[in-house]
Amino acid sequence: MTVARSDKTILRALGGEVLPSPPIWMMRQAGRYLPEYRATRAQAGDFLSLCYTPELAAEVTLQPIRRFGFDAAILFADILLLPQALGADLWFEPGEGPRLSTITGPEGLRALKGKDDIHGHLAPVYETLRILARALPRETALIGFAGAPWTVASYMIAGRGTRDQGPAHALKAADRATFTALIDLLTEATVEYLSMQVQAGAEVVKLFDSWAGSLKGQDFTDFALDPARRIIAALKARHPGLPVIAFPREAGERYVGFARATGADCVALDNSVSAEWAAAKVQVDGCVQGNLAPQHMVSGGQALVEEAQRIVRAFRGGPHIFNLGHGITPDADPENVAAMIAAVRSA
Repeated sequence: MTVARSDKTILRALGGEVLPSPPIWMMRQAGRYLPEYRATRAQAGDFLSLCYTPELAAEVTLQPIRRFGFDAAILFADILLLPQALGADLWFEPGEGPRLSTITGPEGLRALKGKDDIHGHLAPVYETLRILARALPRETALIGFAGAPWTVASYMIAGRGTRDQGPAHALKAADRATFTALIDLLTEATVEYLSMQVQAGAEVVKLFDSWAGSLKGQDFTDFALDPARRIIAALKARHPGLPVIAFPREAGERYVGFARATGADCVALDNSVSAEWAAAKVQVDGCVQGNLAPQHMVSGGQALVEEAQRIVRAFRGGPHIFNLGHGITPDADPENVAAMIAAVRSA
């Protein structure tokens, strides 16, 4: 379903319009590469306090908009707030990242809350969105997001991020019933979470399946594609015209047809696939987002300009939102972000 014509260029691209210059935003655009973010995080005291303090979470969301004039702001939060709302313990180890209590069998699954019991815990996230809906420039779209069920489940089962999602694959093989029940719970809870984000002001939502690439064969269909299809269908039934971006990272050939199969309005692409390949195979079904390698935000220079403009040219024949192939890294140089935006807008 197409969205109404808007002065917000991202909504126009998501509605299928081919624009003279693609709208731009960046995954993790509010983050540690910005000195103003580091100052606000220090004010919050720790990462979770930053996520759950609406005024501060809104502030860091707005910082890259003020600095760079991106065409969209994405809610500052974390994909692991949802499992915490479901009853998982969540904390962050300094220098190491998130840690969670683990789901290793049916008893851990039974200890979780239901999908309708999450909203009290997540109320600060919804308040952040309400603040942003009032504060953003008129031309700037507001994106909400959640982690996709497979990716969130992989953290809940391992208790942390893993290189190969081995613990999640092991539970899937040993106790498929428990694993499937966890995916189903996360699918249903994600619908409720994103629906409330839309009610609070999100105009677009994005589903991040950061570890989709480790699912192979039927498992990709069962645990990446089908949950995305169910989430998108439920959201569009509740919020007709809502644009949804899906990001099955490192899906490779499985990017082909993903939009048709799931109902996504846009497929975000990582930088392991070429823009030329994706234009021929993926963009034929609608809007694509991507896919500059994040390393260019560190190295900069003429290579950054040339690669950004090559991507713009490759996707010029269809609807395109310019973005990185994954999140910007903490060692990126803000000057390179400005150079990227200038290169895209002058291509």
